[in-house]
Amino acid sequence: MKSVRQALTQCLEASGGSGVSLPSATPSVSVIGQVLDHSKVNEETFLSNLANRLNMPWVDMPIPDSADGPELKRLLPPRVALRHQLLPLSVEETPPPAEAAEGTPPLRKLVLATNDPFNLIARQAVAREVTVPVRWCLAPKKRLFNALRDFYGVGADTFEEILKGRDVDSADLEQRDEANIIDADDEEASVVKFVNQIIREALEQHATDIHVEPMEEKLRMRYRIDGRLREVPVPENIKQLQQSVLARLKVMAKLDIAERRLPQDGRINLQIGGQFIDVRVATIPSVEGESISLRLLGQEKFNLDRLQFEPDLRRETEALLKKPNGIVLVTGPTGSGKSTTLYTFLSQLNTEHRRIVTIEDPVENKLPGVVQIAVRPEINLTFATGLRSILRGDPNIVMIGEMRDLETAEIAIRAALTGHLVFSTLHTNDAIGGIMRLVDMGVEPFLVSSSVRAFFAQRLVRVLCPECKQLDPHAEEKLREFGYTGPMDRPVFAAREGGCEACRHTGYRGRMSIYELVRITPAMGELVTARAGAKALAEQAVKDGYRPMREYGIRKVLEGITTVEEVISVTVAD
Repeated sequence: MKSVRQALTQCLEASGGSGVSLPSATPSVSVIGQVLDHSKVNEETFLSNLANRLNMPWVDMPIPDSADGPELKRLLPPRVALRHQLLPLSVEETPPPAEAAEGTPPLRKLVLATNDPFNLIARQAVAREVTVPVRWCLAPKKRLFNALRDFYGVGADTFEEILKGRDVDSADLEQRDEANIIDADDEEASVVKFVNQIIREALEQHATDIHVEPMEEKLRMRYRIDGRLREVPVPENIKQLQQSVLARLKVMAKLDIAERRLPQDGRINLQIGGQFIDVRVATIPSVEGESISLRLLGQEKFNLDRLQFEPDLRRETEALLKKPNGIVLVTGPTGSGKSTTLYTFLSQLNTEHRRIVTIEDPVENKLPGVVQIAVRPEINLTFATGLRSILRGDPNIVMIGEMRDLETAEIAIRAALTGHLVFSTLHTNDAIGGIMRLVDMGVEPFLVSSSVRAFFAQRLVRVLCPECKQLDPHAEEKLREFGYTGPMDRPVFAAREGGCEACRHTGYRGRMSIYELVRITPAMGELVTARAGAKALAEQAVKDGYRPMREYGIRKVLEGITTVEEVISVTVAD
């Protein structure tokens, strides 16, 4: 122990942590973790110094040799590797000594990466499991963890124990509904735990969707992160448990596990770390088996600051929310953040003096103090029938999930004209298109101009990773081609190819909305009533202060928040 403390003290001093007292610890616990927590020194600097002091190789980015993959997994099983955070990198072969008998095989040695060379429990586990000599090397903890997950796959340690027969079969899973509470300390090796690990991993990576997709030779799993689908590494033989995994998900969603020919919809209420997560589940029958999609909906807090409105747009929005009546419509394709914007508006208006009632398909987030109704077509509870009942319930504010038909639109207009403030959505490409869409549905133009206050349109763009974004040398060329004619007085950034650890090597981290707003002013109302075309409406909107979404996006590019490519991908030329 004395030599361990001496090595740690010398490395702390070399890493800028002089004067820090070492925690009392024994080599059987995570000494490195305690040292880093107490000293606050840079992990990579400290570990590289420690590797040099201990004469151990330092591996900055641990990547196992793909050619040795199957053998590495055989030599070090997932349950040992993941439990003790050990990554097999390669198998080294050296010629036998000269004095060895002819035909003696080469000497083989397993190269293992660790974050804590003093963890005796891990070393003892390796001594029990690994049948060849081991050469140790050091690697940073976070990169080691990510490489482990990519190499063995999500839930590989659980999967290994399942194959040993310690799990229940799919028929028994129907009795295990209590595992909707995801407990990180659950030690039971079963399909229940395996599915929980998949969901927990998705939540940790801030995924919005999980797709479980049976294919001919494998069961593919993908997460949607920042709007992009990414395939998740899973154990190689996961196809063997396809039916058990699908059955478990259906049981959690309270679906019929015997029905595999028809689509089904359900919900799962999860609890993880004290946080409640609502999961929408949809099954689709395919020729290779049922494909299951899970939409992860957290209990979010909605406020205008989170929408990151520019000052002028925020002022106009706050003025609209103060109106006593009228319709405000948010337009855009599926997955563009319309529901989040509407929930934010409702949260802003949610006081004890206002009665707010919504009808949605489905209810995505629960708002305290708001009466929320879910559409159920099977019992004739549609938007139109539900809206009629809502208006008899003395509401001040009404939110309709989507205006899908003329009947719903007419009832909403009637509500707006009789003193209610109404919010809803439309599937259109831009704000001007919302006007044309209502008229095409059969709404009389004079009713549109007299009841609708404004049309929002929005899209989601990925936000540059602040840790690794870099200056874009072709920024001016791109922006000029993009149609920007203003000054180039700000640095413009691009995503770094390959990204970094913080953004999972994508160059982006998170998403934000870009907007455009068309207000129905008296002049605009006259054009709508006269059935003017889209060009005339757009020209009048510009006179009224309208700024196209593409121009809004350019501002975010010039602020260093997103990239030209992101804005181009979601907007159209004027």
